[in-house]
Amino acid sequence: MTTYAVRLRGLRRHHRDVHALDGVDLDFPTGTFTAVMGPSGSGKSTLLQCAAGLDRPTAGTVEVDGVALDGLSERRLTLLRRDRIGFVFQSFNLLPSLTAAQNVALPLLLAGRRPSRARVREALARVGLAGRERHRPGELSGGQQQRVALARALITAPAVLFGDEPTGALDSTTGREVLDLLRGLVDHDGRTIVMVTHDPVAAARADRVVFLADGRVRGELLGPTAATVAGRMAGLEGVPC
Repeated sequence: MTTYAVRLRGLRRHHRDVHALDGVDLDFPTGTFTAVMGPSGSGKSTLLQCAAGLDRPTAGTVEVDGVALDGLSERRLTLLRRDRIGFVFQSFNLLPSLTAAQNVALPLLLAGRRPSRARVREALARVGLAGRERHRPGELSGGQQQRVALARALITAPAVLFGDEPTGALDSTTGREVLDLLRGLVDHDGRTIVMVTHDPVAAARADRVVFLADGRVRGELLGPTAATVAGRMAGLEGVPC
């Protein structure tokens, strides 16, 4: 029986006269890697923000790990985001004055929990940063900083990890290494990942690609390759937005 980390039904998000999302129905099965793509202004970032509870939709429902977000108070929504949702951004959003270990431990410390050093070391080792616990962001490369951000997002064992262009600020080699990590989190750890990207090569690492245009789902691609993703995107560019 298929279980779902995230379910969206009739999702709409209007900004004045702009329909950023216009009736989106999507499921994200547990233990899968989904890439979300579309032309500029297609609604993909808005979709991610609503699905992650960072923005409230104008209409429709969002369920994360079986919990409906629309009925939650701001406090309960904050707690759910903290405990069940991980987020990695294009900009790493690390605190420069803290070490890698302190940055990773921060979500648990803010929740009033003190993680063991072993747990933090394990999180950093999982993303290939064993021995870098005491390094500050300024002493790490861009790829290493994104790995710290990944470890921080995973320290709470979230039901779903959202990525907003997580390789967008990295060179191709470093980006490929981060994508290898994301793929491994799905294949070996059973994580659920939903990633917005503009890069067909990055999208090809996913199990499926969902395409948006004009705030609506315009199809999906299973078992994607960079060539098939690029071809589908070329066709979408002609859809009015």
